[in-house]
Amino acid sequence: MNPDLQKLQPYPFQKLAALFGEVQPNQNYRAISLSIGEPKHATPQFIREALTANLDGLANYPTTAGGDALRNTIAGWLATRYSIPVPDSKTQVLPVNGSREALFAFAQAVIDRTKNDPAVVCPNPFYQIYEGAAFLAGATPCFLNSLPDDNYALNFAQLPGAVWERTQLIYVCSPGNPTGRVMPLAEWKTLFELSDRYGFVIASDECYSEIYFTEQPLGALQAARRLGRNDYKNLVVFSSLSKRSNVPGMRSGFVAGDAGVIEKFALYRTYHGSAMNPAIHAASIAAWNDEVHVAENRRKYGEKFAKVMQILKPALPVVMPDAGFYLWMRTPVADTIFAQALYRDYNVAVLPGSYLARSANGMNPGNNFVRMALVASVEEAVEAARRIAEFAGVYGNTPRR
Repeated sequence: MNPDLQKLQPYPFQKLAALFGEVQPNQNYRAISLSIGEPKHATPQFIREALTANLDGLANYPTTAGGDALRNTIAGWLATRYSIPVPDSKTQVLPVNGSREALFAFAQAVIDRTKNDPAVVCPNPFYQIYEGAAFLAGATPCFLNSLPDDNYALNFAQLPGAVWERTQLIYVCSPGNPTGRVMPLAEWKTLFELSDRYGFVIASDECYSEIYFTEQPLGALQAARRLGRNDYKNLVVFSSLSKRSNVPGMRSGFVAGDAGVIEKFALYRTYHGSAMNPAIHAASIAAWNDEVHVAENRRKYGEKFAKVMQILKPALPVVMPDAGFYLWMRTPVADTIFAQALYRDYNVAVLPGSYLARSANGMNPGNNFVRMALVASVEEAVEAARRIAEFAGVYGNTPRR
C-alpha cells in the first residue's frame, strides 16, 4: 500500500462521530445538523429537467476535455461575472467532476517529486482535501494560521524563506472556509509577487463565490487582470455548481486560468478520469446560463443570516462573514466540549474548529471556535440559533473576544 496513506488524519466528520458517540442527544428536541456544509435548498426544477432530458447521453463515453458548448458557457460566465475578457475556452477552461475531486487531483499533477522535500502551503483552518492531496503527492503541507486579530488574513510572513523556496503549490480559499473572509486585492498582489519570486502554482478554491450578502467577492482571475497579469501566470481557479446551484450530488465544476498549467492538468486527467457524463454536461450548461436561481439562493441565505445573527449576537461574539454559508464562532469553553454538550443537551450538531485545523507556530487556530453551516431551512436555522443562545446562557457569561 502507498505509505503516504498513513500520514492522513481522520476526516473531521469521523472525529465528530466519535465525539458524539460518547453521549446521547436530548430526545426532547428534534435533531438539527449545522455540522456539514451540504446545501439543503431544493435543486432548481429546470436543472432537473435538463438532466433527465439528456439521459440518452449515458450511452456515450464523455470526453476528457468536455464538450465545446460547456467550455464556452463557462468562459462566458467567467467574463460576465468577473468583468474580464472571455477566457480561451479551449486552453484556459476545463470542466471537472466537482471542485473537491479537482483540488485533490491538481496536486498530483503539479508536484515534482524529484525535488527535495516539496512543500504545499495551506491556510489554517482549511478544507482537509488540501492536506490529503499534498501528502499523497509526496509533499509536506505547511500552514498559514488565519487569526481573528488579523481579520483572518493570510500572513505570508509566517513562513520563512526556506519554506517558500521549497513551495510548489499553495491552496487559497476565497471566500474562505470556515471564516467566510474574501481576500482583498492587496493580498492577491503579495501572493502573486511571491509566486513570481519562488515559482509556485496558486490553486484558488472559489466554490463559495456566489453566496454573498453585499458586494460580489473579488475573484482570483479578476484580481490578476486588475494587476496586469493577463496571462494568469501560475494561477488556476476552481469553482463548482454545488453551492451556487444546490446540486452537490451532480459533481460538476471547472478549472480556469494559466493555459500551460491547465494543459498539463488535462494530460494528467487523460489517465486519471474523464469529464462529466453528457446528461450532467447538459444540466451544467443550463445552470451556468441562469442567474435567477442564484439570486434566490442568496436571498434565502441572507434571510437566514439576518435572523440567526439577531438571535446569537446578544449571547455569543459572532461576526457576520463576508460571504459563504458558514458562521465561525468563538466558544466560551473548549470547542470540543461546547460541541459535545450542545449536541447532548439541545440536539444541535456543530463542528469543532480544532478538527478543521492543525497545530502550527505553536497553536491550533481552530481551538475555541465552532463552524456552523447555515444550510438548513430558515425555520431550522432559527430554531438552532435559539437553542445555541439558550445553551450559551448556561455558562453565565459571554466568551471573550
